[in-house]
Amino acid sequence: MAVLKMKIPFTKMHGAGNDFIMVDDRRLIFPSGDKEFIQRIASRRTGIGCDGILLLQPSEAADFRMRFINPDGEEQDMCGNGARCIARMAYDHDVAAEKMLIETNAGPIHAEVLGEQVRLGLTEPSDLQLDLEMELDWPVDFLNTGVPHAVIWVDDVLTVDLPELGSLIRNHILFSPNGTNANFARVEEDGSLTVRTYERGVEAETWACGTGVAAAALLAAERGRVNLPVSVHCAGGFDLVIDSVLGTPTLTGGALYVFDGEIEYGNRV
Repeated sequence: MAVLKMKIPFTKMHGAGNDFIMVDDRRLIFPSGDKEFIQRIASRRTGIGCDGILLLQPSEAADFRMRFINPDGEEQDMCGNGARCIARMAYDHDVAAEKMLIETNAGPIHAEVLGEQVRLGLTEPSDLQLDLEMELDWPVDFLNTGVPHAVIWVDDVLTVDLPELGSLIRNHILFSPNGTNANFARVEEDGSLTVRTYERGVEAETWACGTGVAAAALLAAERGRVNLPVSVHCAGGFDLVIDSVLGTPTLTGGALYVFDGEIEYGNRV
């Protein structure tokens, strides 16, 4: 068997501790269908390590198209922190201006680079459900902010057995067949939120989830417990801000570079 090899440049970035392998794929050469390859480079022990892979591709309807692939190799419709990172990369590489339109599988979204911060306009939330009937000691709500999110309102976010409870909720029959992300949230005395997320496709806790903190903030506002804008404290020690501009939910925070490198890909033919 002959082996064709190529080197794929990438950039490692993170948004509030949510880290990504970023690829400028305007030539459409990234092997997005090779799940084994994706799982290998996403592994934190034997690969580069990431919460997801982001591809910047051409678009006829927007400045560019964003594709988001989870570490398990499955493509997802949307990633808030990922979209903020790809907006920063697109701006810095002259792919887009400060204000840009991004094509995603969840629909078109607007982003704006604001100095060190990136503000993202999220897709319109859908499927609002309060007080789901689940065998838990805490209230559970649901909202789709581009991807599905269950939000569990707990007394102490830090003591939650997140691997066990997160997996239980992520795979609960209420959210079948595709499952949901599970966010454990608390409204603090100063009106801010603290949120930890068990992310579908990562199948573990992530340090931040943009669409997850947006779901928690919007649900807290729906319950009358916070007023927008609201600051959300994430597991990685970073804060994100959720607001609403002309009725559109927005997500604002930093989008930082970590390092550049090359991935070697070999395809047997």
